[in-house]
Amino acid sequence: MRIAVDFDGTIVEHQFPRIGRPIANAIEVLKKLNAAGHTLIMWTYRHGETLEDAVQYCKANGIEFYAINTSEPNEVWKDGMNRLIEADVFIDDRNVGGLMDWALVEKELL
Repeated sequence: MRIAVDFDGTIVEHQFPRIGRPIANAIEVLKKLNAAGHTLIMWTYRHGETLEDAVQYCKANGIEFYAINTSEPNEVWKDGMNRLIEADVFIDDRNVGGLMDWALVEKELL
């Protein structure tokens, strides 16, 4: 599955532009999803230096993303392009009903 994952409020608590504290089980479940062969895409409002901070935080915690804010790693966004990405599932704290507990995400996707 292609899984798009938000950063602030989903992997870490909201502290933008800083990196918040990790949300319980987020890192562990994302590692398991990655190990199970799912394609993880970071899909976040962050850009520039704050985006790089988020990417480095995830790498330091063992989370590798296939692409960052794009559907494919080498895709270059240009003005006028559709900002939607191709994913089967989106994990985001802004979902209707809020962020599902990561233990439930794990149960649903693994």
